[in-house]
Amino acid sequence: MSKRTGDRRSSWKRVGQRDVQSVNRTYRRTGGLFEGRFRSAVIEADTYLLACQRDIELNPVRAAMVEAPGDFPWSSYRANALGACDPVVTPHPLYRDLGGSDEARLAVYRWLFTDELDIELLQRLRDGTNGGFVIGRPQFERQIAALVGRRTWKASPGRPPKETEVGAQSESAF
Repeated sequence: MSKRTGDRRSSWKRVGQRDVQSVNRTYRRTGGLFEGRFRSAVIEADTYLLACQRDIELNPVRAAMVEAPGDFPWSSYRANALGACDPVVTPHPLYRDLGGSDEARLAVYRWLFTDELDIELLQRLRDGTNGGFVIGRPQFERQIAALVGRRTWKASPGRPPKETEVGAQSESAF
C-alpha cells in the first residue's frame, strides 16, 4: 500500500469518527453508528410476512422512540397503512391481497396493528432472525435445509446424544 493510499484511508477514518461522535452527541447515544451485525432470516411469506412487517414497524414503538409506528421517519407503515407515497416501498402480493381497493387494503393493514403480536410468535421471529434460521412451517424449513445443505431451524442446546449400536454395546461390556 502506498503512503498516499494510507493517508487517504486514515483521513476517511477521521471523518467517519468525527461524524459518529457528532451523531452520538446530538442523539445522546454511544458506540458505532451501525452497532451490531446485520441479521436476517428466510421466511415463508404466506405464513409470516405480515407478522414480520408488523414486528419491524412496531420496533420503534417498543423502543419508546415514537408513540405510533407511523411516527417513525423510516417506517413503511405510512405507505402500507396510511397510503402515503413512498418510492422505496414495493407492495408484496400478500399485502395487495388484503383488500380489493386501496381504501380496504389500508384499513385491513391498520386493523392488523390493533392487537399486539403473540409473544410466542414474536419469540419465534426473534430466534429465527438472531440465529439465522428459517421461519416457516416444518415442511418449508426442511425444503430450505435441503437446498442449503444444513439445518435451518433452532435445535435443543448441547451436543446430540451418541447413537450406539447393540453390537458395540455388548463388546464394550467385556
